[in-house]
Amino acid sequence: MGIGHVRYATTGGAGLRNIQPLYADFAFGGLAIAHNGNLTNALTLRSQLVNRGCIFQSTSDSEVIVHLIAISLYTDVVDKIIDALRQVHGAYSIVALMRDTLIGMRDPWGVRPLVIGKLDGAMMLASETCALDIIGAEFVRDVEPGEIVVIDYDGLRSIKPFPKVSSRFCIFEHIYFARPDSVLENVSVYEARKRIGRELARESLVDADVIVPVPDSGVPAALGFSEESGIPFDYGIIRNHYVGRTFIEPTDQIRHLGVKLKHNANVPMIKGRRVILVDDSIVRGTTSTKIVNMVREAGATEVHMRIASPPTTNPCFYGVDTPSREKLLAARMSIDEMARFMNADSLAFISMDGLYRAMGEPGRNAAQPQYCDACFTGDYALPLTDGQTEGGDAKFRLRSDFA
Repeated sequence: MGIGHVRYATTGGAGLRNIQPLYADFAFGGLAIAHNGNLTNALTLRSQLVNRGCIFQSTSDSEVIVHLIAISLYTDVVDKIIDALRQVHGAYSIVALMRDTLIGMRDPWGVRPLVIGKLDGAMMLASETCALDIIGAEFVRDVEPGEIVVIDYDGLRSIKPFPKVSSRFCIFEHIYFARPDSVLENVSVYEARKRIGRELARESLVDADVIVPVPDSGVPAALGFSEESGIPFDYGIIRNHYVGRTFIEPTDQIRHLGVKLKHNANVPMIKGRRVILVDDSIVRGTTSTKIVNMVREAGATEVHMRIASPPTTNPCFYGVDTPSREKLLAARMSIDEMARFMNADSLAFISMDGLYRAMGEPGRNAAQPQYCDACFTGDYALPLTDGQTEGGDAKFRLRSDFA
């Protein structure tokens, strides 16, 4: 048995001491946990725990859960874990490992994914179904929001200790974060991205000669855009697959360098053509600006940007490392201003209702949104107890049930 993690730094920042899984020795034995998501009351709880004499070994929000388990007065280990989770706010999908038991946990809103797989009679947990595909495992089902699954030599048992609330799965998982070959909440990520592209074409078509994706995350949406519009799709930009995701690089200097290393214009597909560039999102605008200028320098006569998400105007507090609000381009500029800033002939984003239609909904239910879309709307469904990001941004609004 074993667990592993590839989480990049969110709360607490980067550093060796924040590498997960976190491990601790308790009276009942060793326990390792790995956490995907972000706790929104970690600073408040950490302060209380330190005042009680708890000694932290990391700056990760996840370590708060370890200490809450340690001080719980319950005797059963699973009861200790439930007691700890009742005290935390925010998004979490967690896997925990003891000597003879694997435990999976998902927050009541189900913000982050967690799936159950099976291989040769052995049960397993993963954040996405593509992980199961790689090893030839069978997808069994999603861990439900608010569910705890306990896997041991007797099999799998399910516990649902929390009051039921409306699900708020992160819609950005479908737009960008998840791998396109995964199936999340019974929805194919690849097919969802193609539908988003089709809806985007219906809303913001412009005369052009070629649809060019910003690879790789813009490819499925660009294919959908091309199919709906009838404009040919082509790889006008080639991506270097040995470079990582630029939006999470720590400094502007490295991000600029990353864009140059990551993308290169395919000149014969661009020169003398009116180009529609399709990308998944615009965060700081660093990558988009470089891409537009690169396509112009390759000889495009027009460059139109089409974005397969609404404008990102608010930071994420639930596990996606978006920057503070003042660094988000759409929070500082209108769409026309963004187009001029990026040197694009036009810029358009998919509408909120268009995004929801692409996800199979009639539109966004403003009273009770079907997904977590706070990065686009500022409508934070989960309580933000700590009240700010590490960058000091406190410009959020709570939903009425937590106001």
